[in-house]
Amino acid sequence: MAEIGLTQAAIFLGASAIAAPLAKKFHLGSVLGYLFAGIFIGPFGIGLIYSVYEVENILQIAEFGVVLLLFIIGLELRPVRLWSMRKTIFGLGSAQILLTALCLFAGAMTFGLSVSQAIFVGLALSLSSTAFALQILEEKSELSARHGRFAFSILLFQDLAAIPMIAMVPIFSPLGEGAGIFNFLYILRAIATIGIVIFVGRYLLNRIYRIVASTKVTEAMVASALLTVVGVSLLMEYAGLSAALGAFIAGALLADSEYRHEIQANIAPFEGLLLGLFFTAIGMYLNLNLLIEKPVIIFLLVVGIVAVKFLILFVLGRLQGLGSQAARRLGIVLSQDGEFAFVLLGSAVAFSVIEAELAALLAVVVTLSMIATPFLLAVDDYLTKGPKVLEPEFETPKENTEHIIIAGFGRFGQITARILAAKKIPFTALDSSSERVDFVKKFGADIYYGDPSRPSILQAARAEKAKCFVLAIDDVENSLRTAETVLMNYPELPVYARARDRRHAHRLMDLGVKNIVRETFYSSLQLTHEVLRGYGLHEPEIRRLIETFRIHDQKRLFDDYSHFTDMEKMQVHARKAAAELEELFKQDLQEYETESKETRS
Repeated sequence: MAEIGLTQAAIFLGASAIAAPLAKKFHLGSVLGYLFAGIFIGPFGIGLIYSVYEVENILQIAEFGVVLLLFIIGLELRPVRLWSMRKTIFGLGSAQILLTALCLFAGAMTFGLSVSQAIFVGLALSLSSTAFALQILEEKSELSARHGRFAFSILLFQDLAAIPMIAMVPIFSPLGEGAGIFNFLYILRAIATIGIVIFVGRYLLNRIYRIVASTKVTEAMVASALLTVVGVSLLMEYAGLSAALGAFIAGALLADSEYRHEIQANIAPFEGLLLGLFFTAIGMYLNLNLLIEKPVIIFLLVVGIVAVKFLILFVLGRLQGLGSQAARRLGIVLSQDGEFAFVLLGSAVAFSVIEAELAALLAVVVTLSMIATPFLLAVDDYLTKGPKVLEPEFETPKENTEHIIIAGFGRFGQITARILAAKKIPFTALDSSSERVDFVKKFGADIYYGDPSRPSILQAARAEKAKCFVLAIDDVENSLRTAETVLMNYPELPVYARARDRRHAHRLMDLGVKNIVRETFYSSLQLTHEVLRGYGLHEPEIRRLIETFRIHDQKRLFDDYSHFTDMEKMQVHARKAAAELEELFKQDLQEYETESKETRS
């Protein structure tokens, strides 16, 4: 058994090492390379992997690559941002599934299927492949484009929808086996499981990683990261839910963790390898014998399903404001059937919803629809040629010289912009939220969509001609990435940065930013000034107290910088600084009383 396992591992590693680079060399993409490798070495090819049973076992292991992919995507998506996408996820996602299922239901009825079978087939084939679509979008650097974000939202809703679909399979059974299976206990168990994942991810995982990180054992961090994903997957599968969805939730809850980048770096190699295995296994699943026996019917089914899904997605994209090329890319990227179809088809055969022959035929259609996606994208690339005019990753600002660039147009950046506008000082405002850009533009503001941390966007904003750069981004990690990019590419450009707190300020100082303002510092001092005046203190005493605190706190900010990563030293220093400040207040009070007596005398 061990020998067979090693032989299989050698075959897969060899196929991956050869197929992916060859496919990329011919501009086909690594996904297509893995698929062809799977077809070649599989049971319907030269037979290095000689049985469908083996393929199914391999596919079960390889699906963990999809789980890891969703976990990494979750790490990139903070819960706040996920919440802001809720309308797109549930609105666009539900519209896509309902419309696609309805059209495929009508098509299935024309082929003589019963109503329950047609409904099931329509739902099963309405789902797209999360692994295929996201991998292709990532390879082509389109995941951050607007159509890429729409695709991600639809895929996330599909992962959510797959859960009740899998649970509902017995309901379609003509044997009446589903009456007691899809019940409220299942729903309660699902809700409870998701609640546990959220609780553990929110309140326990970061503390666990902190303990593991303190040991400074690299292998322990790698094991902890993998254990997180495996543990969540086991918990979700025990509850009959999607392991990929659970991994995504866990990743999103760790998106604010200071260990996010290290976790991602540790998991990325495993994710890439297992995803390659997944695509190879999909290729091996293609039943070439059935393809030879029924080529016309399979061809018509593939073309029909891909065309229906493409048209629906294209129209939905246009209705969401995408340009024709971006809507076309959205339609192509999600036009294939998904990996959940294999699960649904297998379950449907077990509950006698459809015959095994129909399931085998549809499995071939699903696989071929996946294989078609990279080809369709390659054709689209060829037809459009030249630079793409996809829904832009950024808008090109008008040409300015001697202008000020404002990165981030939230409540902080808007105040700066309004004052500059009042003085008719030219500025270019950049923000990575297309929703915010669209909203602010309605009021006539000169703002452009784009991620300021990208050199191409800074170049488009004519950063080399700017007088200064205002860093007003709310998200700490994005702020730091942008600061690093600006300082690396435009070292002579003065940067004025907004910091959320002391740690953010220290990290900006670490990058070399010199002009830093903490967002709540001066407003807090102003409020304290008013509080003390209302309390009855005299104006000179208030000004002295506020100025003493300001100078002391500013000095402490720079003193703390030398050891801001050492929490123990920071705590000691904080206690010492508090004692110093108390002593300064006492001295100020004595001096003020002395001055008051001298004034009265």
